[in-house]
Amino acid sequence: MLRLFGPNCDGSPVEVGATTRIPDDVVWIDLLEPTREEEALVEAFIGSNVPTRADLAEIEPSSRLYERQGTLYLTMSTLTGIDEGDPSSSPIGFILTPGHLVTVRYADPRPFRLLAEHLKREPDLATDACHLFVRLLDAVVDRLADEIQRVAAEIEKISRQIFQKDLEDRRIPAARLTAMLTRIGRAQSLLAKIRETAVSTSRLIHFLAATNRVRRLEDERDHVGSLAADIAALIDHSSFLSEQLTFQLDASLGLISIEQNAAMKLFSWAALVFLPPTLVAGIYGMNFDHMPELHWFYGYPMALGIMLVSGIAPWLYMRKRGWI
Repeated sequence: MLRLFGPNCDGSPVEVGATTRIPDDVVWIDLLEPTREEEALVEAFIGSNVPTRADLAEIEPSSRLYERQGTLYLTMSTLTGIDEGDPSSSPIGFILTPGHLVTVRYADPRPFRLLAEHLKREPDLATDACHLFVRLLDAVVDRLADEIQRVAAEIEKISRQIFQKDLEDRRIPAARLTAMLTRIGRAQSLLAKIRETAVSTSRLIHFLAATNRVRRLEDERDHVGSLAADIAALIDHSSFLSEQLTFQLDASLGLISIEQNAAMKLFSWAALVFLPPTLVAGIYGMNFDHMPELHWFYGYPMALGIMLVSGIAPWLYMRKRGWI
């Protein structure tokens, strides 16, 4: 899909045909899962090649961030799939010419949708490619901040569930422990995607801040510098949250071990309590001819009494030692 934004373009999808022409006053050219015809049209307009999907997947800094003949070629990973519950990161390519911004993407992150809707309502806001690009980066950073806050809130909920004030409330059934581990895993997965996007965005912002394009513009230079500070703070905060999740994972596994040990302890003292009576019952259950107690009037009550005492005595001893 090809969309054009500018003073006279409202961002509606453009059907590419033999006579299709891109207006000269267009500022933002957005390619979402472009066809070869759409790529060829844009390449002819800007006089430069549009990166393919394979080009966007390159991870070397020299392949993602470089400048050639006054045109900036930038690629960064962007967080997607949050609203659908399947977070992932997708590379997005940017071509910043002196008068135009071209974005090439195979995902539709929320910051792009919000900016496109804003420009669709007010097309006159798209007047400068560099300013629009910085504004788009600002939306991406804001989105990362929102998602980090969301992860922080989830971590707080998990922490309250693990460290209940009442000791009895900490005895969590196996099903709930499994659900808790799943929540921790999903939060860690989302945080990893956020951190990946934040690091990629940080590299792009620092590269952009070092270019002559931004240095010559005081407002954009200050804005990019502010974004660099914000993204650095988000990276530090994501590291802190990652440590919190690791601690909560260890605590959850500790709770599981406590539950398992409690169950084994129950079986152990139960076996110890019932073992002596079983021994007594086994002795008097043997079929020997010469067992005087078998013909004694009080033999049966005596055997029951011995079994009762032999079962209660170990239980009292373990209670006194504080083992149960």
